[in-house]
Parts: sequence; structure tokens; C-alpha cells
Amino acid sequence: MSRVLVTGASGWLGAAVARDLVAAGHAVRTLQRRPSGVDGAEDVLGSVTGSDAVARAVEGVDAVVHLAAKVSFAGDEAEFVAVNIDGTRSLVRAARRAGAGRFVFVSSPSVAHTGGAIAGEDAPPAQPEHARGAYARTKAAAELVALAADAPGFAVVAVRPHIVWGPGDPQLVERIQQRAAAGRLPIVGSGAALVDSTYVDDAVSGIRSALDAAERVHGRAYVLTSGEPRPIAELIAGFCAAAGVEPPTRRVPAAVARAAGSVVEVLWRVRPGRDEPPMTRFLAEQLSTAHWFDIRRTRHDLGWAPQVGVTEGLRRLAAHHALMRGCASTR
Repeated sequence: MSRVLVTGASGWLGAAVARDLVAAGHAVRTLQRRPSGVDGAEDVLGSVTGSDAVARAVEGVDAVVHLAAKVSFAGDEAEFVAVNIDGTRSLVRAARRAGAGRFVFVSSPSVAHTGGAIAGEDAPPAQPEHARGAYARTKAAAELVALAADAPGFAVVAVRPHIVWGPGDPQLVERIQQRAAAGRLPIVGSGAALVDSTYVDDAVSGIRSALDAAERVHGRAYVLTSGEPRPIAELIAGFCAAAGVEPPTRRVPAAVARAAGSVVEVLWRVRPGRDEPPMTRFLAEQLSTAHWFDIRRTRHDLGWAPQVGVTEGLRRLAAHHALMRGCASTR
């Protein structure tokens, strides 16, 4: 049994990681701004930007899994820097001082995405100077901060789960379904670009595998995916069908979507909306270019393999929605 700190456990993926570690018998502490709701975990309330909260959170832990981040397609870049870069730097330093021996930084493949297609690559180095958008730039810089701290007695590993989805996902799946239902989700380009994704259970097991293997594979970054790239339009249609929503049919040329996304980003900086912007240049690129990965090194080094394919994941997603509709009808 290890004493493990999980940051960002009030988020969907962070909570799933914390629950998994509790179930595996670890003593789990969490750090986030509101209660995690994870049974069996000890919550420390605060932000990774707060030195007192960070010091309390790392006291006596053996390992850290760092998921807390500012995640958005738009927003004040200073906030991204404060949370994603400065928060990671503060947490790494505090964890080392407290004697933690392992540190898993949960990153994103977007840290190495420069706007073009990614087809069958492994885990290229993070490129904050070329990554697209404030989130990707600051996550790239934070990954470099974390990996630079790797040292004897302090094993650091970065994992990059790609497009994590599953039942209860309030970000990707829910937003796709809601925007499709409202007729506000176009297919960008042909819809044929191949993209990888990761079912939530596989993302969780990959993060735990990185934690277990950290002392063997430290100083490296690994991509997590299902290993089953699908055309982006097919994946979106699957998410919609699971909720009984008509998939999008309206198509927008990729060049038009990118230009519109650039304009929206400027307008959003002047007058931010209450939700995510309808389009950004980064989002247009993600929806119109291939991004799938070679995970053979991940499988070998971490001793991990995805267990839930896209078809099975969509079946589970549809079953979840059917259950939710059944519960709603009995109220």
C-alpha cells in the first residue's frame, strides 16, 4: 500500500483515478478546490496555486498523480500559466521536499500537436512554442517542468491520454451531444480524418500502470489510446447515437472553420461567453486532421494494454443513457 496524492479529483477523470487507487488498497489523499466525493479518500481543499494547501497535501505521501489543470479552449492566458505551469512547478518542488518518490504528470497529446496531421507517431517531445492554444502551450511547458525534475529518488513519468470519454463525461461527450441536438455541431472538412480516443477505464488503468512502473520508466512521456483510430465523423455519430441524438450532417470546409475559429478567439478575449466558444482554430484543426498514435512503446514499457475498444465503449455509453432515461421516467 502506498500513500498517494491525486490532484484534480473533483474532475471526472481525476475522481475515477482516485476511486481506482482506493479500490487497489492505496491510502489516497486528494487536492482540489471542492470536495472530491471519492469514498475512502482524504480531501485537502485548495488549489495547486496555493502554497499552504500544496504543503498540506504532499505531507507524508509516497507518490503524486497530478491531474489538476485549467482546461478550456479559451480564456485568460495568465490563468493557464498560473495553474498549469506555476502550479505544476510548485507541486513538484513540494513533493520532492516532502520525500515523495514517484510523480505522474497527466498531460495531453496536444502538447506536441503543431496544427498538422499526426499519423502513427509515438510521443514526440512537448513543444510549448509551437503548441496550439493556451491550454496546449501551458500543458506542454508544464510537462517539461515535471520531466526536468526527474532525478534519483524522484521518478517522474508523463502520460498523455488522448480524447478520454465514457459515461458521465461532462466535457467532451455531453457537449457533443448537446450541440448536435441543438444543430450547432458541424462536420469540419470531410469527417474522414482518423482520430484515436481512450475509454475512461483504459485511461485510468494506464495512469495506474505509469504509477506502478515509474521507477523503471522515469523521465519519459507515454501516449494512452484505445489503439483503434476511427474517422472523426464516425466517432461523433457514435456519441450522438448513444444518446438518441441525430448526428451532425452539415459540413464546413476546414479552411473556413479555421478562419472562423481565429476570429472567435479574438472576440472571446474581448467578451468571453458563459460556455466554451463554438469554434477555435485549435478545435477546427482537431476536427479536420488525423491524430492517431503508435502505442507499442506504451504497452511494452508500462505493461499496459487497452481493454475497452471503441465499439464496446459505445455500447456501454448507450447502456448508461438508457439507464438514465429509465431513471428519469420513473421519477
